Amino acid sequence: MDEEMAVLDFFAKTENLPLGLLVAEQIDDIREQMNSRFWKALQQRFNSTLNDSEWQAQVTEDRNATDVLVGLQFKLRDAQPICLFPMLEQQYLGGVWRIFFGLMWQVAPTSEQLALPAVATLKNLLLDMGLKNNDNFLAWQWTKFHPRRSDFLLRFAQQSETLLADFEEILKPLLSDHRALIASANAALKDMPPSRNISLEQLYRKSVLPKMHE
Repeated sequence: MDEEMAVLDFFAKTENLPLGLLVAEQIDDIREQMNSRFWKALQQRFNSTLNDSEWQAQVTEDRNATDVLVGLQFKLRDAQPICLFPMLEQQYLGGVWRIFFGLMWQVAPTSEQLALPAVATLKNLLLDMGLKNNDNFLAWQWTKFHPRRSDFLLRFAQQSETLLADFEEILKPLLSDHRALIASANAALKDMPPSRNISLEQLYRKSVLPKMHE
């Protein structure tokens, strides 16, 4: 603590302030770059284990900066107009970046699609596990991870394998444990007649989805 105060006192001096601000800007850039490297590393790790799966991990980009990565979406290799897909993404809320995961709708569902037995069964199972629900996600939940914080970035730099393994465990219920139930729900959705659905992914990129709160 004394060392931290000494550093702060040093950069707070008028003659040292320009250097302090420059260092702060450089550190912000490093945080952003490491954050993107984390998502790329996680994508590569998942895709190396999803060869026999219907899913393929794709990185998602910040809508305001296409060179900044902010998450993963697990898209069906055989695309269909409406489906549910696992995802993992960071959101800026309350002054901090925080990672959440869930099962997202490809397009906004109709009441008939929500009432499909396979979809309702899956939803109830995930809610019983403690996940939440809203109009855009069949189920979602916050993780404990804050990807721009120093402790997260230091762990990624020093213990990347264990950190990436933690995220595999987070998504295990969606990508492994309940894979068959998600497949059944998507099969039922695929068999329904086409309807006028609004693309949630498009809305999501425009940031019009409702904020997720505790």
